[in-house]
Amino acid sequence: MTIVVGYVPTPEGEAALTQAISEARKTSTMLLVINSSKGDALVDNRYAQEPEIQTIEDRLAAQGIDHQIVQPVRGHDAAAEVLEAAEQHNAELIVIGLRRRTPVGKLIMGSTSQRILLEADCPVLAVKAGATA
Repeated sequence: MTIVVGYVPTPEGEAALTQAISEARKTSTMLLVINSSKGDALVDNRYAQEPEIQTIEDRLAAQGIDHQIVQPVRGHDAAAEVLEAAEQHNAELIVIGLRRRTPVGKLIMGSTSQRILLEADCPVLAVKAGATA
């Protein structure tokens, strides 16, 4: 089985990663880190660069977490990438970070987190920055 975490280089992404590491350690489960980009812009601040990925790799290795880091650039949005990875790897849990948004902001802009929460076939653990174990 696998735990899938949607990672972005933000406080919310760090909170999700920290919680996912905790969950993986508790259950001795493989951790699949998904950091994706649609590839439709020259710069995507949500796509982690090599130094950030290496830091995550070192952190997971130092803690003895069986893991894989995937950075797809296939034109799909982040929710689709996380949901597809969860399905392909028979995930037992998805961990995502949440950020505060107004109700109007959610209505107009949509929400990656909301889509994952509604469409996932497995449990989803949503964490806020500063609220991890």
